[in-house]
Amino acid sequence: MLQSDYFIGIDWLIQDRFIHVEPKLNSGPADSFEKISSKIEEDITDTEIGELNEEINRSIENGESDKEVDIIAMLLEIMSHAEVAKHTNNLLLIDWEAKEIPIRQKQDLLTPFLIVKFLKLLQDIVRKGLKKSYYKVTENLNNRVKGKILVGEQIKQNIFKNRFTNTLCEYQVFGEDSDENRFLKKVYLFCTQYVENNNYFFKDKNNIGWVINYIRPAFDKIGSEVSLQVLKHFKYSPFFKEYKEAIKIGQHILKKFSYNITKTTEDKVSTPPFWIDMPKMFELYVFAGFLNGNSNLSASNFNYQFSTHGNSLDFLICDVNSEARIKIVVDTKYKLKYNYGQIHGDIRQVAGYARLNKVKNQAPRLCEEIPCLIIYPKPAKNGEKQKINLSIKDLLNHKIEAYHKVYKLGISLPLID
Repeated sequence: MLQSDYFIGIDWLIQDRFIHVEPKLNSGPADSFEKISSKIEEDITDTEIGELNEEINRSIENGESDKEVDIIAMLLEIMSHAEVAKHTNNLLLIDWEAKEIPIRQKQDLLTPFLIVKFLKLLQDIVRKGLKKSYYKVTENLNNRVKGKILVGEQIKQNIFKNRFTNTLCEYQVFGEDSDENRFLKKVYLFCTQYVENNNYFFKDKNNIGWVINYIRPAFDKIGSEVSLQVLKHFKYSPFFKEYKEAIKIGQHILKKFSYNITKTTEDKVSTPPFWIDMPKMFELYVFAGFLNGNSNLSASNFNYQFSTHGNSLDFLICDVNSEARIKIVVDTKYKLKYNYGQIHGDIRQVAGYARLNKVKNQAPRLCEEIPCLIIYPKPAKNGEKQKINLSIKDLLNHKIEAYHKVYKLGISLPLID
């Protein structure tokens, strides 16, 4: 029996058959979570449990409530915060060694995913300012010499053609028109071409269009011709750490298009096998929501992946400066199937986290039990706002009745119509 394990992507099953897992979300799991967790008494009969599980399975198998999750919109939110974006390195797995799989443009999640990640990294680079460095320039100078004379080329281009007043020279210049920035400009042009010709993933270009326009002036005076061989000799400075990741993603993008910009407009494409970790993406999407909804707090207040021996909490929210001295254990659950036992198992898991000594001793130290919160996804209803804003003061509004200080919160994910 095949299971996706909450990864989306495409891969070969056998030599001529492949599997394609789309980012679908069904309202059934969210509905079942809300129904079961609202029961006041936990000790219901096995018959009632069986009926609940059958109802959940019917909802999922019918597929009537399936919606396609807009993972590109999610990624835009995630990459909007540098503190969150730095956790995206293991979000995507690409098998460049395998044979490519023929698909249609609308099935290709890999390309828009890489493009959004690259453009947001480039935005951060432009915000800080492009890196300046020494780079070589070759120029045919008239009546003067600068740097060193390229003797072989001088003979071919000037002496044989009776241009005796010209001298072909190579010299160094300190500025922004370096090989690194030329490479970034080359990839940037590929990205803008793709966005302009792909209305399915970028039908609402407001957000990504703003990023493109923000980047453009910084590269106006940068060339786009660069030898890809120079990539092997790049040296990365800790003061410009975004360059290393942006160049890595840029290489993936150019490789995806076989270094041919005309392929950005084709409907039939091919892709290497890839997988995207949806539970991790959901965690990071919630992290971005926390930062959006709590401007008075920093990323350190949310303690993402707070670790103890053998345990790792998704979030441990701590605010020692508030009057209420807030501390909340948060567990995110991206699940496409939920039955009675799984729901109560997750509740007991998050409650167990709150009893760990390392969690209890983290400031602020509280005398009473630490509240626990489970955050799960649900499709946005028609007309419902899809963007999330997770203000701390609104997190603990929905209690799970059968447990003490355990709460739930379903958040809407962006969907593709």
